[in-house]
Amino acid sequence: MIKRLLLSLAILLCSGVAAELLAQDSPAVDVTALKAEIAEKEAQMGSLQGEIAALKAKIPPTYGWKFGSAGTLGVNFSSFSDWLGAENANTFASSISFSGNGFANLSEKKYFWRNDGNLTVGFTKLNANTEEVKNDTLDYEKTADAINLSSLFGYKFTEKLAASALAEYRSTIISNFNNPGYLDIGVGGTWTPIPELVVVFHPLNYNLVFSDNDLSYDSSLGCKVVADYTKALPRGLAWKSKLSAFISYSDPSNLSNWTWINGFNATLFKKIGFGFELGLRANRQEGFNTFLADPDNATFLANNPEFEIDDLDSDDNPLQTYWILGFTYNL
Repeated sequence: MIKRLLLSLAILLCSGVAAELLAQDSPAVDVTALKAEIAEKEAQMGSLQGEIAALKAKIPPTYGWKFGSAGTLGVNFSSFSDWLGAENANTFASSISFSGNGFANLSEKKYFWRNDGNLTVGFTKLNANTEEVKNDTLDYEKTADAINLSSLFGYKFTEKLAASALAEYRSTIISNFNNPGYLDIGVGGTWTPIPELVVVFHPLNYNLVFSDNDLSYDSSLGCKVVADYTKALPRGLAWKSKLSAFISYSDPSNLSNWTWINGFNATLFKKIGFGFELGLRANRQEGFNTFLADPDNATFLANNPEFEIDDLDSDDNPLQTYWILGFTYNL
């Protein structure tokens, strides 16, 4: 027992001596000096970043015309045969949708001119695939139809701020063209805080609405706001977002409207890719006229001749949406 105790004490003593010798051989780490060196390197890096920014600022802006276009094509087919769990056991459906946009932008030292357009169309046909009708020739029915054209001219005070004038037209093109159609004409200012973002603020804008006499649409004076953002993301992704809003001065709740379209696409092979587009719109006048034109509401309207746009509830004026998922192309 005593021998074991002495042996343990000897091992501990040797370990302490060895640790002391190693500590003497290893130089002490001066943490303060290391931190000071790190701070010096960071200051040098900050100075280099400032010099790089100054050099970039000396590069003159690129002037002249720029053109571009892109589109999304979505195609879907489905067929059910004796699928007894469904309401219609034998059905065939197909849908085709397309969205395309293009731009032609001119930038000069003292002025700019930005032009762009967007077209969205969609068709669907659905048939109960029974023996009686499966050989019939089916017609596609239009499910989406919208066109948007805009032209913005600006005189630059600086590279980021300009006085501007805007003309924007929105309607359908395949059916009910210009019924309704919206034409915004106004003046104000345009702010370009970064190259990817253009913000238009026109407090003097007239929203002219075209429609047949059978429809109930009103034009009005108001404020126009447009925000257009285009961004190239990592891994071949691209994002384009455009918000166009009109706020009526005479009747903000009933005569105002807005449309917001977001598009994403990823390049798979050269200029062919995969994309998704989502469109949102709110327009109370369209909801009111759709309610008036619905045959199911004829009895109600006959019994309530005083029914006006203010009486429209949210169920009859929903948020309008569309989305397209499919292949994309870029030119």
